[in-house]
Amino acid sequence: MGSTPDFIRKKYGPLKQKSLKTVVAQLIAKQFPRIGGPRIQDLCAQMILERIQGIVRSRDQLTHGQALWLAIDRDDPPKLYKSLRDTRLVPVILDLSTPDDIDRRIERLHPHERLTAKAVRLCQQAYDQGGLLSNCDLAELLALHDSDVAQLLTRYERSHQCIVPRRATLHDVGTGVTHKALICQKRYRQGKESHVIAQETYHSIDAVDRYLGQYERVRYCRDNGMSPEQTAYTLDCSLGLVQQYLAILTELEATP
Repeated sequence: MGSTPDFIRKKYGPLKQKSLKTVVAQLIAKQFPRIGGPRIQDLCAQMILERIQGIVRSRDQLTHGQALWLAIDRDDPPKLYKSLRDTRLVPVILDLSTPDDIDRRIERLHPHERLTAKAVRLCQQAYDQGGLLSNCDLAELLALHDSDVAQLLTRYERSHQCIVPRRATLHDVGTGVTHKALICQKRYRQGKESHVIAQETYHSIDAVDRYLGQYERVRYCRDNGMSPEQTAYTLDCSLGLVQQYLAILTELEATP
């Protein structure tokens, strides 16, 4: 004799299929009929929902003056022919308005000073959460032109001899104080060790040593009478990169 049918399970079991996961799986099955059977469709739907849950934040997690923004993953640098579509994104929560911002306005500080302070804060907050903002991100958040953002932050970096952690400086996308120059200045003008420079410039120790090593190689070639073109050929790098290091050499040697 067979087992007794479970009529309760038969009647109420299908209610578990009334879910967002089922709706997504149905859409996958309709739009991509060759992707596989129900198990593959459910797996794809589950992966999509997990990705969405990793990005979306509930209203309870945000307070007044904050905004949710998708930043570039700071550990996913650009590559040749790599578009934003192929770049990892991370959700970050940014303070668009703080009591300090209001105080600066009450104190009638110049708009450039207020905007610079806000832009630096947003960049630091995104970096602390694993992301990097571009000049265009900041332009959209602050209702500015991206060239205005670049000028504000480049001026800040030069006056404070620091690097604002944004995509322009850490991923070499856009304008900003070259980190090669700042790293060399901190080593050869200020005498700082690699691990200190790495911390102050948001770079790894290996990256700092790589920049310093290239600086020494370019200097060696120059001191041995090689032209920039010969140096680029010998070191197997671009002429533009050699010229950047030569400019750094000239600047450092001009000032004791």
